[in-house]
Amino acid sequence: MLDDTDRRILRHLLAEPDAPNAALAERAGVTTATLWRRLDRLRQTGAIRAIRPRIDWRKLGYEVEVSLRFTLDKSNPRAFDEFTAAARQVAEVTEIQSFLGSVDFRLSVIARDMAHWQQIYREKILTLPHVADSDALMMVSTVKETQGVPI
Repeated sequence: MLDDTDRRILRHLLAEPDAPNAALAERAGVTTATLWRRLDRLRQTGAIRAIRPRIDWRKLGYEVEVSLRFTLDKSNPRAFDEFTAAARQVAEVTEIQSFLGSVDFRLSVIARDMAHWQQIYREKILTLPHVADSDALMMVSTVKETQGVPI
């Protein structure tokens, strides 16, 4: 599957996804042509699905980030689908995750300030369907954030 060169390329790509190919090749110790071929193969096999921008929401004026955990009322067989569809319509929801266990979903929500958060919560979050229980956690700081794994 992956050899040492692929792993080295991926480590450098994860560290600086917007680095020019020539710089990435130099850091990985390969030629630009080799880098291009290997990246193309990794994309073809699905190992690299996309290179996405990482947005700093605070720099765009969103100072509040809340993680919401939901347990759904599972008496309705369409509860999961209807909750997911409604949550996707909330523009301030940046991430939706589903779980097995006592928590069914986790949503990441951003807001400009506390007044904006209260508005989102009252008008959009409290109206989500099939919610049996919820819990809100306000983010204070990010201690570690990585898209990579030890490769």
